[in-house]
Amino acid sequence: MAAVRPAAPSRRTAPLRRALRELGLVAALFLLYKAARVAVAGRVSTALANGESIWHLERLLRLPNEAALQRPVLSSDLLVHLANGYYAYVHFPATALTLIWLYVRHPAHYLWTRRILAGLTGAALALHLVFPLAPPRLTALTGMVDTGRRYGPAVYGPPDTDALSNQYAAMPSLHVGWAIAVAVALIAVTRGRTRWLWLAHPSATLLVVVSTGNHYWLDGVVAAVMLAVVCFVLPLPGGDRPSYRPPPQRSPGRAHVS
Repeated sequence: MAAVRPAAPSRRTAPLRRALRELGLVAALFLLYKAARVAVAGRVSTALANGESIWHLERLLRLPNEAALQRPVLSSDLLVHLANGYYAYVHFPATALTLIWLYVRHPAHYLWTRRILAGLTGAALALHLVFPLAPPRLTALTGMVDTGRRYGPAVYGPPDTDALSNQYAAMPSLHVGWAIAVAVALIAVTRGRTRWLWLAHPSATLLVVVSTGNHYWLDGVVAAVMLAVVCFVLPLPGGDRPSYRPPPQRSPGRAHVS
């Protein structure tokens, strides 16, 4: 009887290597986006003027006042630290964990989600180039507090000396855009009424980015619109676009006898 050879180590570790490579691609995309944001920094006066314009536009549209949402958060140390922690620690880890799970359990949806995130990130960077925008916490007209710097944990340093990020690129909010993409992907691959609870993540993210003074309401709205456009352009998971298939033709020959 021939001996059974154990699987080659390279074959056993291949799935792990592929998973690490995919995770590295997502991390590289995120870091490239961060680096590109820094590269387009420098138009502070334009970004501040755009921030005031967005603030006035929201009032014309009768959107809720961001400062009114922030006030009850500032009244509670627990709430403000939870909001800051959610903003600082949930965004990228939640996206990475979702992608890992999709990669293992739903490869077609993983590829679709990765392409959606890449398309949204690229479109966001293009908008940063043409429309620099100061967040509410840096726009004096709003009267909002920079909760990260005052209470911690802080994601950004002082804007004048922060060489690691461009803080004048608030629109669109990738926190909100990525959170919606994650929720859509998880809803698509899960079953039952409880799958709609995944929407709690983008809902909480929107409230957090606004209450911490990092984004306007319109930053989240624009992110959602851009995500919808990207989803419309890209094919569905596995290329499952509906298509017409003609009925099978019977081969000529013996007639069917009933």
